[in-house]
This record gives sequence, C-alpha cells and structure tokens, in this order.
Amino acid sequence: MNQPDLGDFSMLDLFQMEIQSHTADMYKSLEAISGNLGAASRDLFTNLMRATHSIRGASKIVHIEAIANLTASLENCFVAFQEGFFLPKQEHIDLFHQTVDFLAEVGQVPVAEISSFLSDRQEYIDLYTQRINRVTRAEDLHLGESTELKTLESDNPTPNHRAIKEADGESLYNSHLIESPLSDTIPDLSDFSMLDLFRMEVENQVAVLNDGLLQLENTPNAIDEIEPLMRAAHSIKGAARIVQLDVAVQLAHILEDCFVSAQSELIKITSSHIDIFLQCVDILLNISQVSSGNISDWLTDNRDNIGEVLVAMESILPEERRNRLDRLVVAGAYTEKEKVPQAKQATEEPNQGLTYVESSLSLVAGHSVAKPSEALMVTEADAIAASSPVQSTTLTKPHHETEKIAERTVKVNTDNLNRLMGLAGESLVEANWLQPFADSLLKLKYLQADLDRQLEVLSESLESQKKLNSVESIQFKSARRTADSCRHFLSERLSELEVFARRSANLSDRLYREVIASHMRPFADGVQGFPRMVRDLARQLGKQVKLEIIGKSTQVDRDILEKLEAPLTHILRNAIDHGLEAPEARIAVGKSPEGIIRLEAMHRSGMLAITVSDDGKGLNPENIRQKIIDKKMTTRSMAAQMSEIELMDFLFLPGFSTAKQVTEVSGRGVGLDIVQNMVQQVGGMVRASSQAGKGMTFHLQLPLTLSVTRSLLVEIGGEPYAFPLSRIDHIVLVSKSEIHLIENRQYFTFDQYNIGLVVACQVLELRESQLNLEELPIIIISDRHSRYGLVVDKFLEERELVVRPLDKRLGKIPNISAAALMEDGAPILIIDVEDMVRTIDKLLTGGKLDKVSHYEDKKSIKSRKRILVVDDSITVREMERKLLENKGYEVEVAVDGMDGWNAIRTGSFNLVVSDVDMPRMNGIELVSQIKNHPNLKSIPVIIVSYKDREEDRLRGLEVGADYYLTKSSFHDNTLIQAVQDLIGV
Repeated sequence: MNQPDLGDFSMLDLFQMEIQSHTADMYKSLEAISGNLGAASRDLFTNLMRATHSIRGASKIVHIEAIANLTASLENCFVAFQEGFFLPKQEHIDLFHQTVDFLAEVGQVPVAEISSFLSDRQEYIDLYTQRINRVTRAEDLHLGESTELKTLESDNPTPNHRAIKEADGESLYNSHLIESPLSDTIPDLSDFSMLDLFRMEVENQVAVLNDGLLQLENTPNAIDEIEPLMRAAHSIKGAARIVQLDVAVQLAHILEDCFVSAQSELIKITSSHIDIFLQCVDILLNISQVSSGNISDWLTDNRDNIGEVLVAMESILPEERRNRLDRLVVAGAYTEKEKVPQAKQATEEPNQGLTYVESSLSLVAGHSVAKPSEALMVTEADAIAASSPVQSTTLTKPHHETEKIAERTVKVNTDNLNRLMGLAGESLVEANWLQPFADSLLKLKYLQADLDRQLEVLSESLESQKKLNSVESIQFKSARRTADSCRHFLSERLSELEVFARRSANLSDRLYREVIASHMRPFADGVQGFPRMVRDLARQLGKQVKLEIIGKSTQVDRDILEKLEAPLTHILRNAIDHGLEAPEARIAVGKSPEGIIRLEAMHRSGMLAITVSDDGKGLNPENIRQKIIDKKMTTRSMAAQMSEIELMDFLFLPGFSTAKQVTEVSGRGVGLDIVQNMVQQVGGMVRASSQAGKGMTFHLQLPLTLSVTRSLLVEIGGEPYAFPLSRIDHIVLVSKSEIHLIENRQYFTFDQYNIGLVVACQVLELRESQLNLEELPIIIISDRHSRYGLVVDKFLEERELVVRPLDKRLGKIPNISAAALMEDGAPILIIDVEDMVRTIDKLLTGGKLDKVSHYEDKKSIKSRKRILVVDDSITVREMERKLLENKGYEVEVAVDGMDGWNAIRTGSFNLVVSDVDMPRMNGIELVSQIKNHPNLKSIPVIIVSYKDREEDRLRGLEVGADYYLTKSSFHDNTLIQAVQDLIGV
C-alpha cells in the first residue's frame, strides 16, 4: 500500500491535537485503574474505550493506518475489560501505558516527520499490536522478560516510552526520551500548550522575583526573604527544561545559586547585585514572551546582553561556588562520563577549563539544546548539598504556615468567565418566571374555589326541588368531594411552589452576585509591576523615590484593572521625572532626600476612586496659564478669567506639556491624554490638583465594574436599547418649537450651547419612527470633540443590566458595545456611545442625514442552508465542516450529543449530521430526541459512523435517521450526495 500524502498540515495538526487531548485522559484513567486493580470501575474502561475510538477515527481520516490498526486492537481490549470478560492485571496496565506513551509520542512528532517516524517504528507497532491482541485471548504477558521486545528496543532505543527497570532498580531510560534530530538548532516549539504553561509559569514567578528583590533591597539582612526567590528561580529552571530552552535553564540556575549563596551568608547582596538580578529576571521574562519561530533570532540578537548578565552574576558568587559550577559544565547537559571534547580538555588542563559562563555563551551562540538523553544524572538537591551543608537544611525547611496563609487561586479563561456570567444571568431570568407561574396557579385556585361554591349552590337547589334520585345524589356528592380534594391538592402544591420559587430566586440571586464578584480582582494584581518600574526609573534619573501602595485588597473589575496599567504608568513616570526633585534640591528646601509617591485605591460612593499623589514641587497655575497663551490656545483675556480647575484640564489635551525639554521618559504631551481617553472609555472622570512646592495629585473616578451597568432604556424604531448612564450628558424633552434650522441642519439650544439634532433610527439604520409628539425625548451624548442630541421614540426606564459581551465571531458591530437580558428573558443591545458619536460625525460630514440602507442588496443575497455537525472528534468535525462549506452550506458544530441537542433547540437548521459514539448523549439518543419532538421531527438526520455492521445501520434507521453512512464516505461524494438529496444544493 502506498504511503499517503501527509502534506495536509491543518488536518494533521488537528489529528495531533486530538491525540494529545485523549492520551492525557487515558493516562488519568490508567493511573486510577492501577491504583485499585481489584475494584476497577467499568466507567474508567469506558473512558479509555471512547478515547481510543476517537483516535482510531482521526487516524482513518488522515490515512494513518498503522495507528488506526493499533488503536483498533486497543479498543477491543478495553471493550473486553469493560464487559467484564477479564480482570485487569498490573502487566496489562504496563502494556497499555507503553502503548499510550507511543501514541503521545506520535502527537509530539513534527508534522513533516510523521511518515518517516512511523515507518521506522513499524516493527515496534506490530509487536505491541500482537501483545494487545494476546490480552483478549487471555494469554499471559511477561513484558519484563520479553527478549523480543528488548531486542527491538536495543536496535531502536528511540521509542522507549516508560522507564524499564533493571534488576538493581536503576532506570535505563527516562520517560519520553526521544533523541532530538535537531542537535545544533533550536527545538521545534510547536507544542503550544506546553509553551503557554511555560509562559504562565515564568510570568507568575517573575512577579515573585520582582517583589522579593525589591523587598530584599530595602531589607538586605532579611535572610527569610531569600527562600521564596530560590523557589521561584528553581520553578523557572524546571519549566525551561521541559520546553528545552537551555539558555533560560542556565540563567535561572545561576540565579538560584546566587540566592543559595546569599542564604548561606557566603555573599552579601547589595543594590548593584539587585540590578544584575533584575536584568536576569527581565531576560527570562523576554525569553518566555518570544514566539517559537523567532527564538533563534532573538537569542542571536541578545547574545551579548545575556553574556554580560551571566558574567556579572558569576562574579557575584564566591570562589568555591564558581569552581563547583565549572565541574557541572553546560549546566547539567552532560554527566562526568559524557563530557564534550572541550570538557575533556578541561580535565587535562584544569586552569583552562570551560567556565560556567563560557559554556552558557556557547549555547547562546549555537542555540543548542541539551538532548533529553543527555540529561543530568546528578539531582538538583545533590548539587546544592555538595556546595554547603547549610543549604540542605534551609531548602528542606517546611512552609506549612505560608501555604495555609496563601490564597488559593485558579486561572480561568476569560471566555469561560463570560459564559458563566451569561448563565448566571439566565438562571436569574428563569427563576423570575416561577413567581408569575405561581401567581397563575393562585388564580386557578380562586377559580377552583368558585367552582366549588357553584357546585354547592347547584346541589342545594336540586335537592330542595327533589329532582335528584338517590343514585344521582350520590354521584353529585362524589363530584363535590373530588372537586374539594382537587382544591386542597392544588392549595398544597401552590404553597410548595411558592416556597420553591422564593428559594430558587434567592439561590439564583446569590449565584449571580457571586459570579459578579468573580469578575473582581484585588487592586494589587494590576499594580505589581509598578514598584520595579519606579525603582528602575528613579535610579536612571538619579533620584530617591519610595512608592506607597494603599488599598491593595480593593476589589476592581478585571477589565478596568487591565486598562489601568497604561494610564497609571504615565502618571507615575511624570511624577518621577517632573514632580519629584533631585535629592540635593529636596534637601535645599527642607524636604527628605527620598521623594514619596502614594498610589491609593478605595471604594467611594459606589465608584472606584484612585488617587496618585507625590510630595514634589507641584505645578504653578500661573505657569500653566502662560503656557496656554504661548501655545495660542486661547486669548490672554480669556486665560486670565480661567479658574485653577479649568487650567488643570488643559494638562489632558494631546500635545500639551509643561516640561521644559523632551526626554525619553516624558515631555511629549501624550501621557495624560492617554489617561483621559482610558477614563472616558470606561465612563469615568479624571481631574488634577496641585499645590506649588508641595506636590501634585490626580484623582480618577471609575465605575466599580464593567460587568454591571446602570442604564437608561429607550425605544428606537420600536425596539428597546440601553444607554449607559455614565455616558449620557443629559436627557431632555424639547418642544418642536424650540428646534431651529441652519444650513439644512437641525439644532436646539441647551445651557447656552447649540446642540445638533440627529434621529437615532437613522444612525442605527432602523425603520423610520413616526414621532407625533409635541415634545421630543432627546439624549445628549458627546465625546471630547463633538456633542449631539439623539432623538429617540420614548424613554422607558432606568435599570441595572448585566453586561454580556457579544460573540467575537460577529466582529465589531457598529454603535453596539454589548448585550444584556431583561427580566423576561428578552435580549437588549447596549449602545456604544463613542462609536455612535463617530458615526454621526461621518453622516454629517458626508451629508447622509437620511437613513443609510442596504436592504435591497441584502434581499438579493440568497440565504444559505444551515447544517449542524455533531461529533466528539475534532478531526471528524473539521473534515465534515470543510466538505460541506466547500459546497456552499453554512455549518455549525457541536462537540457531543448533549451540546448538539441544545444547539438544535435554540437554533434553526435544515439538516443534522451526527456521529454515534459520543459522551453524555450518543447519536442514537440524539436522533430519537429529534424525531420525538413535535417541532423538530421534520429535520432530516444523517448518521455517519465507523460502525458498518448491518445491525448498527438498522438501529440508526429505526430511530428515524434518513441516511446511515460510514466515515469512508468522506473520501468520495456519498456524504455530499446524501445532503443534496435531503435539502438540495
């Protein structure tokens, strides 16, 4: 059979992603089974079976038959265990582990090398396939004594996946030791998940290092402060080794040794040492942020810088510590028995041996990465213990108290958090439906009581007239008893429902508030880099500065916190450069040589108040007044009338600066403009105040959260829209007689300003509204340059809304920032005021005051038919999606049966294509649900599965599937023909 073309990089990438995902799950299940062989859960084997099935299907899609055959045998084996035909033994688990290791290895091989990789290991694959097949025949396995396996491994040691123990217990190989084909080049860093984890680890540990080093500089004798720094450097070193970034390993290793020496009091850390350590930390952070494709070039460009830092750090170490580093050579890349030629020469001539730094620089020059098979055999603990007896004791000191105090945190994807917010809002909406339902049952209870009274009156009337015989009288009394029983039953259920409604509403409200709280982060998270920035800039400018941060635990919306970094950075840089004097100047005026900058955050009056102040020279209002006149921004007479507050507002204009000269730090007049823009974006305000000779203060007032906004609801074009109150200048009712026309533009006068009028439905491209009102409801909105009055249909109400971000796939929707749900579950769009002002500017500039419409064009566009693809395999989903989209269909995907069922109920589809074996809800159950639903049963369904037995096909057709196809149909036109047969082209 010819080797298939493996050039389809996108599909092979998906195939490898699927292998990585499923092998991770398989490892967990195997470990769980291994820990309790006697009572292994069938569910664990079901998980293994499903994961193997998915890998087998993906293998068939990309024509990798060797893996498909191997996983087919493995799946059959898991089915046998799941059905209880065999009991698992440890030798079985070992075999499965080795097989999963091999599959995981396939998921890591560069795409271009998969074909040759599998060809070289075909014998190995065949052997494991045979051994797995023997398990199902209940044959004994003797993996440790298999000469056949050992022969293969000795001939081809590369695919050694689990450590094979010799009699003395020493490991011949480490797990996953695959000899890198790139011995003199940077490794393939296409494993994005590992690199992302490395970046996250470095970012977290760099924050610890920065804070700890600054603290250590202030209290150099605090030995207790060093241990967290050692752990942080050690963690970075371990993470760098995993992704094979040896330069980062070298830097972190020597940094850790410096901390070890300091803790052992072999060296005394000074401010100059802190400078070098911080440079090393910066390099580590920069390495983590370089993309995998650019790492080689980056290392070349920064070789000199890295070398200088390594030399400087080695010079800090005591002499005996440097000698130990020389013996380690290349930071653990080789053992004493496996030294490189240069190292052998060093043994012969000790005085001319490779130093630690020279070895490191050779790595940077060649961008080489130590082979995993050449990993250091001496452990980190052994190396540290060899240098000093004190270190071994300090490293093992328990940290139970610290661990108890530390707050437990987890990283949550922003999209997941937003979805959680949406679900909490929906839960609140759904809970609110219960009370109206209870009210309707209460009305039914009253009707039931009225019916009882009417029956009683009718009974008495008939009995008095003696129109009922004994049988009829008995039946009538029985009917009354039944009605009375129904009334009591309804009353009891209604009481229970009311209690449940109250509890549900309370629970949903608490959930909603907790989710809102999860969007908040402590102020400290957003300002942790400021102490380092202030310290470095102050040293650069020759000033002494102390930064005080107050209110670190103040809760701030995560989105606002991210936006705060840039404006606060500009304010702090201005304070250091312009505000604070040099030490000599401060002493001359009776101040402390050390200037103080205070950054404070607090909640005040339902808003977030941030204050940045310094005790520098401040600003003289008269100097600002003169600067305004010099720049010809106003007349001298008008400038003379301006108050101090009005003068300070000029500081926030672009290009305005009071600096006498432009430096690299500041003076260009852009910093405070950035502050103003950010504050306006989130609906806040900023002001400045100053006392000449005493300092400068900036006050930022921001909303507590962007997740909840207080909004004005209005009607435009018959639809409700929400305007954030923080972005509305005024709301007014204007009589038609107050509207004037000049140069074909309407305006009205408010607060001595002429404000242009624009009809909101024109801006939003909605149908024209018939505003037959004597007074027009108008919302006045503005940005820094323009101000307009927006005519709406009517004002509705003021309400707090939970902001729900729009799907990123929609892109930026003009004039809309987000959405929200009303109490009745109806969606409402939130207006983007800044974008709307820009849109109005464009309409006025182009003379397009009438409605801009493209409805005629839209009608000519033929709507595409929509298909839902349901499959738990990402490879299969993407293959089906591409096939169908290439034929002009609109395709949406679902990851399993339950996800597909939810999508079908909430969306509109012309056809469903589903797999059979899926978690949560399989394909047969999904088809049955669709066909039994009164509104969905007309939707045609195609089942596509690997199961090609006749009984499987009949089972699918019996529950209502219109077609039952095998996944081989991807490689011909069978699937497309079936789709066209059911819903047309």
